[in-house]
Amino acid sequence: MAKVTTSQTDQRKADHIRINLEENVQFPRLTTGLERFRFVHQALPELDIHAIDTSLSLFGRKLDTPLLISSMTGGTEEALRINQVLAAGAQEHRIAMGLGSMRAAIEKPELIPTFQVRHIAPDILLFANLGAVQLNYGYGVDECRRAVEIAEADALILHLNVLQESVQPEGDTQWSGLLHKIEAVCQQLSVPVVVKEVGWGISEQVARQLAGIGVSAIDVAGSGGTSWSEVEYHRAPSAFHAKVARSFADWGIPTAESLQMARRGAPSLPLFASGGLRDGIDIAKCIGLGATLGGIAGPFLRAAAQSPEALDEEIRILSAQLCIAMLCVSASTLDVLQKTPLIRDGELPQAKQ
Repeated sequence: MAKVTTSQTDQRKADHIRINLEENVQFPRLTTGLERFRFVHQALPELDIHAIDTSLSLFGRKLDTPLLISSMTGGTEEALRINQVLAAGAQEHRIAMGLGSMRAAIEKPELIPTFQVRHIAPDILLFANLGAVQLNYGYGVDECRRAVEIAEADALILHLNVLQESVQPEGDTQWSGLLHKIEAVCQQLSVPVVVKEVGWGISEQVARQLAGIGVSAIDVAGSGGTSWSEVEYHRAPSAFHAKVARSFADWGIPTAESLQMARRGAPSLPLFASGGLRDGIDIAKCIGLGATLGGIAGPFLRAAAQSPEALDEEIRILSAQLCIAMLCVSASTLDVLQKTPLIRDGELPQAKQ
């Protein structure tokens, strides 16, 4: 398969932004599974809402809310504008932010500014990002280090997108031997390495493998939100590629299930829950299921594309929803929330140990 040129990469990124903003790319039937969980309402919480503390520390940074602007974009003029809006919002509310895949900046230095937001957000937890499969296409620790330097990032995300690459006509499909190469990056890079899926979930087996090679955190990025096979369906160059991509519209591990699988596979690692989270109640549920952060992409992309004010309102709504959910289960801190039992499918709750 011919190597993808940087011009093709740039166009693909532009296509991804346009399709996510204009088309319905949600999973047609598969959900996050979070709707099958609910908290036990506490009518007498003996707690004031202003006493609720949603802050945490992670990788040396203080966050006011356990919220991550999930990795989305970079490499185009529109992406530059969106990333600047996202970074300003993250700085204002002291939440974490991930950048889109930085391969374009590595290969085309004139695109570096589209990923540079540290001057806008000096205090946030910021993640650089590269596709893990690029380690099988000539990338190594030097390129990973370069991505971190470009972004002035606190950590590096290596994303796994085997299905997306496989349904792209120009996709990278050499995935053998990758675990060992990710391990080398974890051992040699000076910042934490996070491995994330892009919307089809992390299984217990994969979580155990990643924990075993020294990753610092896992983002499960389960199914139920944006389906990237559906995105690729909308940009397919032929009926053949469209039919192949469309068949995977409901593929993957729902976010709630993936989170529980990853917790069993990597019991001591911080887990980020993303993939279809839509409100602060979803974030609260994910924390109750063992997550450290809740990541959101699509709603933030649409808000940032609209205006800084729309993004600000989206973040404030999510934060308020989380606080109210914590009040209604009498959880004064995130540690308490992680120990708060949830009911699944109408079962009676059992207290966590």
